[in-house]
Amino acid sequence: MRTKAGGARKWQNRAYLTGICFGLAILTFTVFPVGEWFHAKGPMNTGHGKLACAACHKNAPGSFRQQIQANLRHAVGRRKALAPFGRLPVGNAECMACHERPNDRHPVYRFLEPRFSQAREKLRPHQCVSCHAEHQGRRVTLAETGYCVNCHKDTRLKKDPIDVSHADLISGKQWDSCLGCHDFHGNHIMQIEKSVDKRTPTEKIRAYFDGGPSPYGTTLRYKAKQDGQ
Repeated sequence: MRTKAGGARKWQNRAYLTGICFGLAILTFTVFPVGEWFHAKGPMNTGHGKLACAACHKNAPGSFRQQIQANLRHAVGRRKALAPFGRLPVGNAECMACHERPNDRHPVYRFLEPRFSQAREKLRPHQCVSCHAEHQGRRVTLAETGYCVNCHKDTRLKKDPIDVSHADLISGKQWDSCLGCHDFHGNHIMQIEKSVDKRTPTEKIRAYFDGGPSPYGTTLRYKAKQDGQ
């Protein structure tokens, strides 16, 4: 006849085994590549659909055990900073590894100049993710299209090439019109319109931000080192 103690021990063993399996499953889905789809924050942005997580999220230093030990030391005050688990955070360096090029019209380093200090406070253009936050399923995640005001409100041209001068556009605060003629990074080879009425409508610019076709044409000045533009 089975004793109560034996039955309780059997249920304990089952509980331990279930806990171990559950823990291993969580570890698999949060650390190893097989679980990438499980813990991704959202869909990849336009042009990045074929990239693996490791293309941007580099492995953090040390083993998983060492990372746990480092954070335990931080918890008890024996380490100043937390250690990253699994993957390192993504910054400009990872973006530039594929997208940096010499003919960028608005390169990151330009915005680090002292004269753009106010723009950095308002727009953070020196950080790629300010406009291209990943896992949003879009090309450009910045909501506004009139952000040129942050740097160009004092623009003056001696020989203005368009039928409505930039000075008049600025005085009229028509900042949404800028992207209708100007491709921000200069990614595409295009002919700039000389008539403001012929500029690309804001609606098409927003559709492009959301992943739609380019209003600036399909001929590229460069190709990213990995999939996407």
